[in-house]
Amino acid sequence: MARRGGGGGGGGGGWRGKAPSAAEWLLRPAGVDWLRSHSRLDHVLARDDIPVAAAFRRARLRKDPSAHFLLAVNLQVRFPPDRSHLRVDADRIVCDNQSLGSVRVQVPGRPDAYSAVFYFAAEAAIPAESLLGRFVHGDDAYRNARFKIVNRIVKGPWLVRATVGNYAACLLGRALTCRYHGGDGYLEIDVDIGSSAIASAILHLALGAVTSVTIDMGFLVESQSEEELPERLFGAVRIAQMEMGAAKYVETAPDDVVPEAGRAGAGFRVHSAKVANDSRHQERAAGKVGRSMSCQERESGGGG
Repeated sequence: MARRGGGGGGGGGGWRGKAPSAAEWLLRPAGVDWLRSHSRLDHVLARDDIPVAAAFRRARLRKDPSAHFLLAVNLQVRFPPDRSHLRVDADRIVCDNQSLGSVRVQVPGRPDAYSAVFYFAAEAAIPAESLLGRFVHGDDAYRNARFKIVNRIVKGPWLVRATVGNYAACLLGRALTCRYHGGDGYLEIDVDIGSSAIASAILHLALGAVTSVTIDMGFLVESQSEEELPERLFGAVRIAQMEMGAAKYVETAPDDVVPEAGRAGAGFRVHSAKVANDSRHQERAAGKVGRSMSCQERESGGGG
C-alpha cells in the first residue's frame, strides 16, 4: 500500500516514496468487530456490549497507565432485508364467510445495517503537536480534509481487483459522510459507505465475492505539506474471506435511539443494548472473525 514519503528524488519531492514498515505504525491493532443490526450503529465505543470498548473503559477507570488512547474506525453499510424470511403463505383466506382463495404476502422489511469496526490503541501518549495529535484534537472540518484510506486487494476475482484498484487511495472525509465521536481517551470515526453511490456500488461488488476476497486496508492522516512527510499509517488490517453470516447481531432500541444507562467515567456514555444469545451463531461468528487479522500480526507471524 503505497503512501507518500519524504525526501528522495525523482522530481516529485518524495511524494511517491515507499510506505513505512509495520514497525513504524503509530497505533497497534486492538481488535476487529463485525456487527449487524436493524439500524445504523453509531458511537459503538459508548456501548456496554462491545468487548474492546468495555475493556478500555475498565482500564481507564482503574487508571491503567497503558490505556493511553483508543481510536476506532467504524465502516457502516446497509443491505436490503432477506425477503425469504418475511413471506407469508396462506392456503385459504376467508372474508365475510366467502373464500377468497390462496394468497402470498411479502411484508417489506427494514434493511440490515452492518458495521466493520477496527480498533487501534496507543502505547504511549500522542503528542498534541503531531499530525495524529492535531487530527484527534482538531475539528471535524480538519478531520474531513485529512482522513484517508489506502487499500489493496491481495486475493480476489479480477473484476473486484480491477475496480477497487482504481480507488486504492481515498480521502474518506471528502468522499463520504464521516461522523466523529470523542470521549475520555478515545476517538471514533463512523464512515457511512451508503452516503456515496460510487462507494456503495464498489462495496456491493466486492461483497458479492466476499468469501473469496482478501483485502488490506490502512488508515492515516494525510500529509498536505512537505514538512508533514512522510505519511504514516496509524493502523491497518487484513480481512480474509469474510462471511456475511458471521456478523454478530446487536439489538438497538426502537427508532434508532439507544437510551443512556449510566456513566463509567468522564466522556463515556454507557448505553443499554442486547446481543443475540444464540450459542451456535456465536460459535460460528467467533470462528469466522478469527480468520481476520491485522497486517501487523500477519507480518510478525501471528495467527499462523
